[in-house]
Amino acid sequence: MSMLYVPLPSNNNMSQNRDLSSILSKLKIDELNKMQVQSMERLTRGEDLILLSPTGTGKTLAFLIPIILKLDPDKKEIQTLIIAPARELVIQIENVAREIGSGYKINAVYGGQMFSKDKINLKHRPAILIGTPGRLADHFRRETFSTAGIKTLVLDEFDKSLEIGFEDDMIDIYEQLDHSKQTILTSATTGVSIPPFVRSRSMVKLDFLTTSRPALNYKLFSSPDKDKLETLVKALCHLGLQRGIVFCNYKESITRISEKLEEYEIPHDSYHGSMEQHDRERTILKFRNSSTRVIIATDLAARGLDIPEIDYIIHYHLPHRAEEFIHRNGRTARMNTSGTIYILSWSEEELPDFIPDHDSETLSSADIPPLPVMKTLYVSGGRKDKISKGDLAGLFMKQAELEKDELGIIEIKDECAFVAVTRNKAELVAEQLNNARVKKRKVRVYTI
Repeated sequence: MSMLYVPLPSNNNMSQNRDLSSILSKLKIDELNKMQVQSMERLTRGEDLILLSPTGTGKTLAFLIPIILKLDPDKKEIQTLIIAPARELVIQIENVAREIGSGYKINAVYGGQMFSKDKINLKHRPAILIGTPGRLADHFRRETFSTAGIKTLVLDEFDKSLEIGFEDDMIDIYEQLDHSKQTILTSATTGVSIPPFVRSRSMVKLDFLTTSRPALNYKLFSSPDKDKLETLVKALCHLGLQRGIVFCNYKESITRISEKLEEYEIPHDSYHGSMEQHDRERTILKFRNSSTRVIIATDLAARGLDIPEIDYIIHYHLPHRAEEFIHRNGRTARMNTSGTIYILSWSEEELPDFIPDHDSETLSSADIPPLPVMKTLYVSGGRKDKISKGDLAGLFMKQAELEKDELGIIEIKDECAFVAVTRNKAELVAEQLNNARVKKRKVRVYTI
């Protein structure tokens, strides 16, 4: 596949980080896919774009990379505003932007965190601001920051924002950005139209919804009983060491399933709207670093989660609409890999018309899978303390004497960090490193 190179300004003092090849190397990506290449070609020319592509095909990188490549290092105000309908999607975009390692300040704002904390973080202006419509509209009304420098506006999954009642907020934001030079709209849904408040003389549409479908296999687990709990337990044992999400329609069902899995000592985590934001973030973080293999979730997890390498999806309950079925399935087979969709159905249950052709799969008499190899440790220091991944890797490998293959993914947050280590060493390492010093700061370390 041809690679796209974007010439950089001669006065850029961080060109080594902003060169496309170095970005891809940092992200461990060999080449961009067709959708990403075509999107970048359009966006680097400054065109307005509506990008339609299935969940998991890399839309976030498709717009983030050209945005970062075009940022002006001499400007001190916000240059790009990205609006996403859910805090999970906002956090995912922020994580991807940080992984690119541009050197630019990036902030995310969303409900569930103190507004005063936002104001402190935004006192030193980020180059890229990411947020939910409601929280951003609140900042706009309170005039927390100047919008004069915003030249690029991204409405990510814009159809979902309008669907869940953010249209008034979106209009309020858009009306204050009539000076922006470029608008980017993305969606994973067919049949969407450009919102009437989006003023664009000529918006190019790139539609990859039919050509970029991931490779999915559809299979059916049949339950002899209307209560499918025992069949789900057998299914998770059957799937063994694979990683997946079990989708339910109700959070009460998640509680019931979780209690049953605890009886069988099957490791898992939960994800639903009644959980605190930091607990939801920890669920996803532990899944990313292989401390958890199974998440039991509502449709809140159907969009915007940064969790690659999912082997399967189980529909414990089928969603009411085909659109949500598609978005759930988009959690697996990301970036053109393959995945399996399992439908857990009572033998007398009639399946809706939107279920594709599928095969039945016979459940084996497998044992309960062993615990995940990794376990997550919490560290009470983060970006605000100038702590880097390298600092923590050094601490864990030198002071705790871990081998390279015993240390997993390290994730740094503003005020804390999370480090995956092999489960058999986790408690000992936590005891050894608790109250250790990193960058002259004493940190607490414990398992979660």
